[in-house]
Amino acid sequence: QGQWRQWLAWQQMRMSPTDIADVTGHTYTYLMNGQHPAGNWTGLFRPGERVRLRFINASAMTYFNLRIPGLPMTVVQADGQDVQPVETDELQIAVAETYDVIVTPLEDRAYTVFAESMDRSGYAAGTLAPRLGMAAAVPALRQRPLRTMADMGMDHAGHGAGAATAGMDHAAMGHGARDHSRAADPHAGHAMGAVAPVDHAAMGHAPAADPHAGHPGMDRMPPAPGPRSARTGIERAAPGPVLARHDGDTHGVGNQAVAMVQRDRTAEPGTGLGEVEHRVLVYADLLARTPARDARPPMRELELHLTGHMARYMWSFDGQKFSEVHGPIVFHYGERLRLVLVNDTMMEHPIHLHGMFFELDNGAGAFRPRKHTVSVKPAERLTLLVTADEPGRWAFHCHLLYHMHMGMFRVVEVA
Repeated sequence: QGQWRQWLAWQQMRMSPTDIADVTGHTYTYLMNGQHPAGNWTGLFRPGERVRLRFINASAMTYFNLRIPGLPMTVVQADGQDVQPVETDELQIAVAETYDVIVTPLEDRAYTVFAESMDRSGYAAGTLAPRLGMAAAVPALRQRPLRTMADMGMDHAGHGAGAATAGMDHAAMGHGARDHSRAADPHAGHAMGAVAPVDHAAMGHAPAADPHAGHPGMDRMPPAPGPRSARTGIERAAPGPVLARHDGDTHGVGNQAVAMVQRDRTAEPGTGLGEVEHRVLVYADLLARTPARDARPPMRELELHLTGHMARYMWSFDGQKFSEVHGPIVFHYGERLRLVLVNDTMMEHPIHLHGMFFELDNGAGAFRPRKHTVSVKPAERLTLLVTADEPGRWAFHCHLLYHMHMGMFRVVEVA
């Protein structure tokens, strides 16, 4: 019965579990610093020295899984912001993300820098070597990954049949950014209205408490004395806890489905990395080097749903593409707010904010990592904290180029 329900859900969405990327290696040629793998881009090192590499995903539509076989990587920065060192063997990098890693090649030989597309349809590759002209073996492409029930927002607890198809037009219900500053439950209701600061203590919400934080005492935790180590993909493969369930708003005809259950997926490896036996970096591994400069609790909460329709190739926030939106999302200058992103689609979306950094709520307390781009997994409920300290109008969008151009774009105004 479970397999039948899965099959039926896929058919209703007119999708396949192999729908990983919009554009694949059958169309693209993947490059490293502008060179085809056959061009063998080479970075030189002296055996035994520490080498810092900055990985920048400058592609238009492709997530990459990065690894250097035989050479562990110590991650020291994410999106240009220092993090406590964490050692890993592989990491997934979304479009527009950057990671700085330190490697220490000890042997007098070449190492392949391998960037495999998330859908396993192609790769970019280069070489680290003591001398020009050297090369190492290039790994074979792994078996293509499949989407899972967790990606579909399926309810495993018997509270629903799975991803709900969106066949109704709910334009009259309103699809702006949802303001929860007046809601007793931080995940309840979607009413728009005037924004006002809230006394969370009077509502039963401790001001400094974060409903998504799972590590009491970490606000006062000093930085780790040495590099930590990421866990293996197998250890992180289980879906995260359910944080909320979707209400009746299916976001209109521009949205194909909704995530009936929304999970915290910050401790899960990226697509295709859940079964690997080596260490894989996940968002939960990232801790800032220093505590957040703004220790205030959020004054209000905004919730945005990432929406789309694969068959019609429509992409939007809250079911409205940019051309249908009237006015910007307003951040009040100087305020501290919680921004909740709910991915109602079957794809990862790299969400990018210009002008300010997010603080990614990954359970690290005051050591939340700062990022300008966050990858939101399918059916994920991702929480960010923002201090609105840069006046002006700023772009806020999905960094998958075609998604942005199709309408997954908003303007944030800090005033």
